[in-house]
Amino acid sequence: MATGNWTRINAFILMSFSSLPAEIQLSLFLAFLTIYLVTLMGNSLIILLTLADPMLHSPMYFFLRNLSFLEIAFNLAIMPKMLSTLLIPDTAISFLGCATQMYFFFFFGVAECFLLATMAYDRYVAICSPLHYPVIMNQRTRAKLAAASWFPGFLIATLHTTWLFSFPFCDNKVNHFFCDSPPVLRLVCADTALFEIYAIVGTIVLVMLPCLLIVCSYTRITIAIFKIPSAKGKHKAFSTCGSHLLVVSLFYISTSLTYIRPKSNNSPESNKLLSLSYTVVTPMLNPIIYSLRNNEVKNALRRTFHKALTLRTHFIVILSPLYTSIRLKPSC
Repeated sequence: MATGNWTRINAFILMSFSSLPAEIQLSLFLAFLTIYLVTLMGNSLIILLTLADPMLHSPMYFFLRNLSFLEIAFNLAIMPKMLSTLLIPDTAISFLGCATQMYFFFFFGVAECFLLATMAYDRYVAICSPLHYPVIMNQRTRAKLAAASWFPGFLIATLHTTWLFSFPFCDNKVNHFFCDSPPVLRLVCADTALFEIYAIVGTIVLVMLPCLLIVCSYTRITIAIFKIPSAKGKHKAFSTCGSHLLVVSLFYISTSLTYIRPKSNNSPESNKLLSLSYTVVTPMLNPIIYSLRNNEVKNALRRTFHKALTLRTHFIVILSPLYTSIRLKPSC
């Protein structure tokens, strides 16, 4: 039952960084816009490279392509509205818009948890069963694993968003830069004890289950690597896992600090700072990590760049006589 007066909420106000001076908000807008564009370009480049280069058609890059697509979609759900709150005075978001933003935030966030676990399993098969790797991770299997990674996000996002937005709201000021669950839940004027239990248990399960799968995969990988006799072989095996481990660490550390902290330590400002790490910074770093730490991606980038230069040269050679003839043609 509701514990106070409440009215029908048609829109929410995102407080974002409104407490900061206008000059600082403009600086944040420029910084976040730059990061946003780098994120879109970096992840789009990973997708295009893994599609265009035949050397990157392995299961590992199939899952990397899924991760890059997920990061782009995740950013599109949050960043445009956040940028607008830093630039224009009107920071309102409709009731449906807020629910939609939260839905896609949980959908893509949960999907990333399970996709990272799937990528760890892929590395486990590649290192521990290299001879059977092409058979085990065939095209059909990798498609099923990708679908299985995305499906939990649909279930959790639907349940969580529908349940939370069925509550009555006493206020409409969301002290955050997007419609995240904790700041929206603070506006509810009803008994939310059961929902909070579900949220805590669900968060722990969703974070710990994929994390446990990743730990198990890398435990087996580490044992297999130490059995490799040559130092060069060990280094090569570790190098194929380094980028994924770094991405996993960035994602899980920032997520755990945000959602599995004691409630007494959860201040709105600290939550905003921590949320920036996995909503803004991590999606930008992922393509950079995979590009700088992966020789195959760097080589593919060089090949693609070389092809582009070659095509440009061919076009110039073909069009040059035509351009010359047009210039030399006498006017009437």
